[in-house]
Amino acid sequence: MSFKIAIIGAGSVGFTKKLFTDLLCVPEFRDIEVALTDISQHNLDMIRAILDKIVEANGFPVKVTAHTDRRRALEGAKYIISCVRVGGLEAYADDIRIPLKYGIDQCVGDTICAGGILYGQRNIPVILDFCKDIREVAAPGAKFLNYANPMAMNTWAAIEYGKVDTVGLCHGVQHGAEQIAEILGAKSPAELDYICSGINHQTWFIDLRLNGHKIGKEELVAAFEAHPVFSQQEKLRIDVLKRFGVYSTESNGHLSEYLPWYRKRPEEIARWIDMSDWIHGETGGYLRHSTETRNWFETEFPQFLASADKPIDPAKRSNEHASHILEALETGRVYRGHFNVKNNGVISNLPADAIIESPGFVDRFGINMVSGITLPEACAATCMASINVQRMSVHAAVTGDIDLLKLAVLHDPLVGAVATPEEVWQMVDEMVVAQARWLPQYADAVPAAKERLAKSSVKTRDWAGAARRNVRSIEELRAEKSALKKAV
Repeated sequence: MSFKIAIIGAGSVGFTKKLFTDLLCVPEFRDIEVALTDISQHNLDMIRAILDKIVEANGFPVKVTAHTDRRRALEGAKYIISCVRVGGLEAYADDIRIPLKYGIDQCVGDTICAGGILYGQRNIPVILDFCKDIREVAAPGAKFLNYANPMAMNTWAAIEYGKVDTVGLCHGVQHGAEQIAEILGAKSPAELDYICSGINHQTWFIDLRLNGHKIGKEELVAAFEAHPVFSQQEKLRIDVLKRFGVYSTESNGHLSEYLPWYRKRPEEIARWIDMSDWIHGETGGYLRHSTETRNWFETEFPQFLASADKPIDPAKRSNEHASHILEALETGRVYRGHFNVKNNGVISNLPADAIIESPGFVDRFGINMVSGITLPEACAATCMASINVQRMSVHAAVTGDIDLLKLAVLHDPLVGAVATPEEVWQMVDEMVVAQARWLPQYADAVPAAKERLAKSSVKTRDWAGAARRNVRSIEELRAEKSALKKAV
């Protein structure tokens, strides 16, 4: 087979390498073209060097090209994959820093909450630019696979306003299933069958079966509480499991910021998180992790390049959806996964216009969602709170309506549990002014926001958060890595 795949944001070097090697695990895909595009020539040069070395080492006729001109990369592409972060770590730092001044402590801040909503405001105009290019220069009927967060907002905008065939992809469901399989003593995650449904980062394992045996709430709670590691790392998720009756896919840290109950009082946060790794609830944990990862990769690039000179092992193909979806569409080999699409009645008790994440099957006829799913009422209620925020956020991002943006932030579950309306109005003004260069749709609103900030009497505080850690230096990372090797 010979067709073209474009990867936008290919400068996300580690993730692009994973997607590329996954694709080459499909025998029929070894004659494709992969076009990389990014705004950073430096990052493009790094990933191009790595992928060229992989191709050379394996002797495949795959063609790899790299372009800072996005339209050139998209010309004739049958599939387009996006993994962009608009504003990079600089804007992301504001997503965490500014809300902390108003008492809003986020672990990740890339889905909803104050940080996730502003992240969506930066991404959506760019996503719509991608869609325009796809309509104009990509292959007819091209499919857009979005990996970029905020997943639901980006996918919603691409479908409703971009008018492009779009599916959103995430790996949270797979990771949650692996965790459940481990605590139940499965020899392999393949022994676990499940139906997982909801919205991205708030999907719920509503049916679990291990080798045909149905797993109920009490058995699952007991298994988690007996596990020596997860019982400490997933305290919040276990608490939600006990109260809701079903387990959430999302990490302890992520889930904590989507709900109004666990991070609203600084003195309570430590009770529900675990500091053994950022993903379990550390304040600004993913920002720290991302900063360290970038610094580490820049310094250790020669070693990353050297390690690319290895044969591809199909047995090590990852569980990221992209290569499996393309394989199913192109070969007809059926793939079952969990995909982000417009609901349109798939989940009976969520709105038709919402972007859901739910089971589907892929073959030559496309992505075919399993319909007739009804979420437990508590799960649906929690999803609805986020859906309402997402809808307002998408419409604000498209129209540049700063008042609607403020209402979206006000209705966010955690923001609403912590901040007053006056604080929310000032916080949004501050974030829009700080990120104005990435928010062209709010250009007309920025001068008035600056004037309001100059006159405001709303008090803020200098607060690092309830559980903040400093970014580690390269030397510290090397020392820790060396210590781990010695321990093993």
